[in-house]
Amino acid sequence: MATSETIMQPRDLREETAPLRARILDMLSQLPWDGVRYGHPVPGLSLYRIIEPAGPFSSVSEPSVALIIKGSKRVHVGNETLVYDESCFFMTAIGLPMTGQICEASENEPYVAATLRLDLEKLRRIIADYDIQPPDAPERDLGVVVGAATPELFDALSRLISLANAPADIPFLANQIQSEILYRLLTGEQGARLRRFALAGTNSNRVAKAVAWLKENYARPLRVEELAEIANMGVSTLHHHFRAMTAMSPLQFQKHLRLHHARELMLSESLDAATAALRVGYESQTQFNREYRRAFGHPPLRDIKAILSSSDSKRRDSIG
Repeated sequence: MATSETIMQPRDLREETAPLRARILDMLSQLPWDGVRYGHPVPGLSLYRIIEPAGPFSSVSEPSVALIIKGSKRVHVGNETLVYDESCFFMTAIGLPMTGQICEASENEPYVAATLRLDLEKLRRIIADYDIQPPDAPERDLGVVVGAATPELFDALSRLISLANAPADIPFLANQIQSEILYRLLTGEQGARLRRFALAGTNSNRVAKAVAWLKENYARPLRVEELAEIANMGVSTLHHHFRAMTAMSPLQFQKHLRLHHARELMLSESLDAATAALRVGYESQTQFNREYRRAFGHPPLRDIKAILSSSDSKRRDSIG
């Protein structure tokens, strides 16, 4: 299947948010960074500053929204490629294996971004309490989306980041600002997608249940019939909607999860490739080596040595 690429770069939106982003950059310049990340005291908020091209780096995402304050990023999900910059937010409401890359960054022109974990339970409460009905959109959508990064989103992000200088205010204000961000997402152009992910009974939510089960049970042999029962869908219906949301079949999704976790085991527990392969459910070492090389570009031993000898962790870890 050919790779598709979606690019959203409306100049007027970047110009409209430029003052807000400049204010955020000034705020970030005063924070005590530890390498590429800043450990923000607001739970679920991560900040990144990259001064050289980074990646490709692989990860299994969690439900989150990312805003680029300066720069651009390319993300691969299955056969889909999304390119976004300061004019866009990147959102995923289900955990997906993906690969990202920062193609341009320097000391003078760094890549700067923020990622906020999505609280789906809070999202459901907002929908119920305020009866939010966003404009309808086609239901067969990829489980990740790029949307317009509005001044309202950057303004809320700025106030959330500023709490680093007022930690006593975090228990009260962080919750309100995060709710505001969820409200902006729900009432914006991609609100219908987010609503479908959050609410029970929709195809998106049913597939999300299948995804969650696979993430917990990736090492087990996969029976698609069992997965269809978990999702409360027929097998063919599950295949159809699963591929529409993840750009992968359930079997391909499981393979990506196994490879990502095997890589982490080799890095964090110093396991050899054969042991890691068995731990994540592979029965054939040859098949594991072949699929690992296809996914990460190098055989396991060579890939792990390259990561461990790297001067930083950017090749290993995801960057928002």
